[in-house]
Amino acid sequence: MAQILRINFISMAGLVLVIGGIFGIGLGGYLFLKANAGLDSLDTVYEVQGRYMTYDEDGNFTDRGTKEGGEGILSLIENDWNFKLNRKNLDPNDTLVNTPDELMVQYGIINYHTLHGTQTVVLTEDKEYKGESFPAGSYDVPVDGKYFSDLDRSHPLEGPVRNQAWSPLLFGLTSTLLNGMNSDYMAGMAHFMSWSIFVGLGFMFALAGAFVFAGGMQLTHRQEVEEVAIERMAKAVRPLPSGAAE
Repeated sequence: MAQILRINFISMAGLVLVIGGIFGIGLGGYLFLKANAGLDSLDTVYEVQGRYMTYDEDGNFTDRGTKEGGEGILSLIENDWNFKLNRKNLDPNDTLVNTPDELMVQYGIINYHTLHGTQTVVLTEDKEYKGESFPAGSYDVPVDGKYFSDLDRSHPLEGPVRNQAWSPLLFGLTSTLLNGMNSDYMAGMAHFMSWSIFVGLGFMFALAGAFVFAGGMQLTHRQEVEEVAIERMAKAVRPLPSGAAE
């Protein structure tokens, strides 16, 4: 009886694995659909906003119509920021911005033109700062590759440039792009996990459970065959009559 109970538990364990595996596959399918819906939604947003990449006839990324401008932006991203840009996602045949790498390029475009731009500062009165005089008038001040924190807020020229170049509008645009990148990464990760982890492991559990259940059934069948054989042998053996051995 103890052997029969052990075999039954093996089959029950197999059934639990099969049910768990099917449940995991179902969760993976649901997550896959949700991730796809998220990616499609992001594509729609980018398309409505008119976010497209520009390329020349040779497939090189361009900015404001020049290959040199595009190379400058890519250099800023890859060399200055040390971001590992996957250029395979910069596809001239699919110009819609719908990958994290393309969103990073859009982020780079805004920062590149800000860093290399020039701001007009008008002083209504003479200023003096650290022994240097700045007469009243209009000044064209280059940002000169300086970020917000690099510009001296107390300087008569750098202070206004700090607020004009790195404006709330610019920070709002770049923050939106970063949020889009994070959303794209999360949706892509959910997409990957849906089939690689949930569906993959679910299938493995279901398959392992099927083998365990089949093994338990086989052991049960073998036990039944052995019990039948023992019963037949017992019936074949007849007890000796009393006193026959004397």
